[in-house]
Amino acid sequence: MTEQSVPVIDIAPFLKGESALVVEQVRAACEGVGFFTIVGHGVEPAIINNLRNNARGFFARPPDEKKSVHHADSSLPRGYRAIGDEGLAYGTGEETPPDLKEVFHMGPPDFPVDDYHTSTAAAGHFIANVYPETPGGFRDAATAYYKRLEKLGQIVEEIFARALNLPVDFFREFTNAQIGALRIIRYPPTETTPLPGQLRAGAHTDYGTFTLLLSENRPGGLQVYCRDGDWIDVSTPADAFVVNIGDLMMRWTNDRFVSNPHRVSVPPADAGESADRLSVVFFHHPNYDAKITCIPTCTDPDNPPKYDPVLSGPYRVSKYTSTRIKTADD
Repeated sequence: MTEQSVPVIDIAPFLKGESALVVEQVRAACEGVGFFTIVGHGVEPAIINNLRNNARGFFARPPDEKKSVHHADSSLPRGYRAIGDEGLAYGTGEETPPDLKEVFHMGPPDFPVDDYHTSTAAAGHFIANVYPETPGGFRDAATAYYKRLEKLGQIVEEIFARALNLPVDFFREFTNAQIGALRIIRYPPTETTPLPGQLRAGAHTDYGTFTLLLSENRPGGLQVYCRDGDWIDVSTPADAFVVNIGDLMMRWTNDRFVSNPHRVSVPPADAGESADRLSVVFFHHPNYDAKITCIPTCTDPDNPPKYDPVLSGPYRVSKYTSTRIKTADD
């Protein structure tokens, strides 16, 4: 059995200008398990609590009402997705039953109406969001949370840059119009026996630079796959954020930072209502036209680049498409 674990790192010293220990701890986590949990991040509890309260209020609405909160084009990642609409393991080529979760998905809440944000290449990324009418505070809560997590993401970028011996603002030119996504996910209690191979979220890796996860310590939680073949549970302190490396960051760093598979397990049959779990996931993703090429400090004559360059936007679109369960309406 593995002894590897997901470390909890206090980043408050970094915010105060005392970066050395934080950078060292983050570097070790990114080069090892690819996950770490941050505390001391400064995100205001009021923003977190307001989002959670409104999210729970939305998911408590009748199914038909929730299903009405969707984009006119059902293929676009905006609005509500019911249980059975998605199987994350499909993105890795594994055919499994659909995931046991329901999702609200949004992208950047505000963006300029200019050539960059309205071009053909931008069409799959800068999309008008759709919001529920009830609860009445949902839109404001989600918007405030998204914008605050963008700021936290900039801090994480700076820590990563220092960990890679780069200028502290190295990533900013690639993320100053980032195409992040916010997914608010409810994992309801399991009322029937899951199908063989069915999980709350199938094993997958994330697609972008990194992910910021706000979750709850309840039965049926996040698990990470380690290099020695074991799955380990991820436990988080209250209002902490789990950070994990995404595929583009692994490509960018020539596999130095690890994008490890992870999943959300099915709770024990007797867990009941205690397994009703809410997760809020912010996916940090570079500008759609950012060209992801091997970072100079991650290659040398004995370690040439392992990946061909890719564009951030098309890479994500291909991944989104692969995880959607096809229905008769598609």
